[in-house]
Amino acid sequence: MKAVLLISGGMDSLVTTAIAAEEELELAAMHVNYGQRTWQKELECFRRICNHYQIRHRLEIDAGYLAQIGGSSLTDPAMPVSGADLQGTDIPTSYVPFRNAGFLSMAVSWSEVIGAGKIFIGAVEEDSSGYPDCRQIFYDDFNRVIELGTRPDTSIEIVTPLIAMQKCDIVLKGMELNAPFANSWSCYKSEGLACGVCDSCARRLRAFELTGVRDPIEYEVRPKYI
Repeated sequence: MKAVLLISGGMDSLVTTAIAAEEELELAAMHVNYGQRTWQKELECFRRICNHYQIRHRLEIDAGYLAQIGGSSLTDPAMPVSGADLQGTDIPTSYVPFRNAGFLSMAVSWSEVIGAGKIFIGAVEEDSSGYPDCRQIFYDDFNRVIELGTRPDTSIEIVTPLIAMQKCDIVLKGMELNAPFANSWSCYKSEGLACGVCDSCARRLRAFELTGVRDPIEYEVRPKYI
């Protein structure tokens, strides 16, 4: 079976790729540039992850319309990126309105064309900053949308292997599968050294701290979060 992997270049998509690589699947990787602050670093990591897992069938998409729409600190430099809020459930400024629905729609279209039966995405519900498009119910219902909106003989399923995991468990799973964490990027603010203080950096650093392993990427500052 063919499978499409949505690979942002982040830690979650890396571990999702490592999980998919363990299955007997023909892998194809998709990456979306949407005008985010760290698009060049994320694209670089996407390519490095694909090279590591020898994924040759790739699709890089330009979705700059998301930056034109705005509403997120990832695409609007005038908006401040949310800092660490590890206990908060409020939706942070880094939420890109309905982004994952757009990504999934592109992935479904490509899957129909190349005959893929699965779409892997590294969504995490319990430790995902309260993003509404990272909830299990969203993906369950999107699978129904796929069923209704594709050809009758099409069978495509969204797979979310990390959906119920905590970040520290994702790190442990990646270590178990020898995922190259140095090839991933989670920072929302910087493309040089990771900032260490945005919400995404904080969650990643805390996850590594909880496992007792040092995150292999370099940070401007490396606060303690536990």
